[in-house]
Amino acid sequence: MSFELGLATFADLPPGRSPQLRMRELLEEARLADEVGIDVFAIGEHHRADYLISSPAVALAAIAAQTARIRLSSAVTVLSSDDPVRVFEQFAQVDLISGGRAEIMAGRGSFIESFPLFGYDLDDYDELYAEKLELLLALRAGNPVTWSGRHRPALAQAEVYPRPVQDPLPVWVAVGGTPQSVVRAATLGLPLTVAIIGGQPARFKPLVELYDRAWRQSGHDPADRRLAINTHAFVAPTRAAADSAFAHPYLQMMNRIGRERGWPPAGRAQYEALAAPDGALAVGSPEAVAEKILMEHELFGNQRYIGQFSVGDVAHADVLRSIELFGTQVAPLVRAELERRSPPAAVEPVTVLAQATTA
Repeated sequence: MSFELGLATFADLPPGRSPQLRMRELLEEARLADEVGIDVFAIGEHHRADYLISSPAVALAAIAAQTARIRLSSAVTVLSSDDPVRVFEQFAQVDLISGGRAEIMAGRGSFIESFPLFGYDLDDYDELYAEKLELLLALRAGNPVTWSGRHRPALAQAEVYPRPVQDPLPVWVAVGGTPQSVVRAATLGLPLTVAIIGGQPARFKPLVELYDRAWRQSGHDPADRRLAINTHAFVAPTRAAADSAFAHPYLQMMNRIGRERGWPPAGRAQYEALAAPDGALAVGSPEAVAEKILMEHELFGNQRYIGQFSVGDVAHADVLRSIELFGTQVAPLVRAELERRSPPAAVEPVTVLAQATTA
């Protein structure tokens, strides 16, 4: 299985930026990612003024019609406050438009504005997610669907259409550090995305070890385990150029969210710690970003890396340049090094014998 490199965006909408313009920029970012050979493009769901996208499936459908090969995912679908039937139907349609490139990255949501908006009680936060994930998996398993739960009307021999190209439609579980969600993903045999937005990636190693242990204990083949690591990232020709374009918007964004959550303010010292070789932020030259991705692969054995580039009020031209460098320089460096590190494939004895006979 090849190592996949992807991009994620929340489609940040800074004050004064036209939503219509930002949508055009988002489509341009996705088209470029496809053109330079990036494997995955993922879009977050939010319901607030500072982010553009409330329905990832709608934006991904537009991107699907304008791209050829890149896989298209949510990052994340806030499943707890959505209807799994609608989620499945919408992503099945994205899969049909894209010719089999859609994925759902299902999460409980790190922002909570969608819960009161759609009439859900935050006291049911985890129960909503567990129940709706169960239904989503039942829907993708095929028709007819019979299901009952506490937070949604039951289904009895229901037929849900359209069906996607992919069978099954890929569903990933996204977590920010909750052990219960990690164990749930492993027990269900679902691939896992771990979002590391601060601190040191090494701190998340016990979480991945928990996933691997629960995966094996649930009877799943270790060869089928799939893990993605998601961090903030930015590429430029040099570290100085990356900092000039990215550092101030990044810190502005982190401090805006931090004020809402009671985090201490972050400044240049915190940025430098995150950008250090053992920190979570992949920022700098193509070589430096590749080294950070490879460091995390050493820690986790992940099969996918997703970098979140378009953060805060980073200039669109700088984001496009970063995407270009990620696809044309970072990705080849990472893939070549992982190929060099991988053990040589075993040669079948019959092949060796045939070669010797031919010679």
